[in-house]
Amino acid sequence: MKTSTYEGKHWIQWTSRMQLDDLDFADDLALLSHTQQQIQQKTTSVAAASTAVSLNINEGTSKIPNTTQHNTTCTNRMTLDGESLEDVNTFTYLASIIDEHGGSDADVKARIVRARAAYPQLKNTWDSKQLSTNTTVRIFNTNVKTFLLYVVETWRIRKPSSRRYKCL
Repeated sequence: MKTSTYEGKHWIQWTSRMQLDDLDFADDLALLSHTQQQIQQKTTSVAAASTAVSLNINEGTSKIPNTTQHNTTCTNRMTLDGESLEDVNTFTYLASIIDEHGGSDADVKARIVRARAAYPQLKNTWDSKQLSTNTTVRIFNTNVKTFLLYVVETWRIRKPSSRRYKCL
């Protein structure tokens, strides 16, 4: 990865001493940059490096998230091996929803919906006379709260959202 993205030096500043070029997790890769042109250069470079070691990038699952965070509009379609990549307003990466505004409101809402769905699935557990209250609370904490609290430390919550999700 370093050899395919390092040459261009098109990173984003993460901290005063650290820059990010990309985010890697198993077989997922998120390229980071400030401009569409830089992302296109990185995409082309990663595709070439992948081909050199007999790896293929799946164009069907490769997406370009539209982010209006920097008020930039994509003028040209991003391509991979001559094929246009799909522009999307929301994108799921490692089970987190990234929306066009770069916020986490959509992700928080989705996690709350999943937690609400998990609660009734355990109805037999809640109604059970064989389980103590302590055991039922432990099951609730491990099976319902986990949907809500999973990576909650990384959510970017703005003031209006923090009032709405005060319970978290």
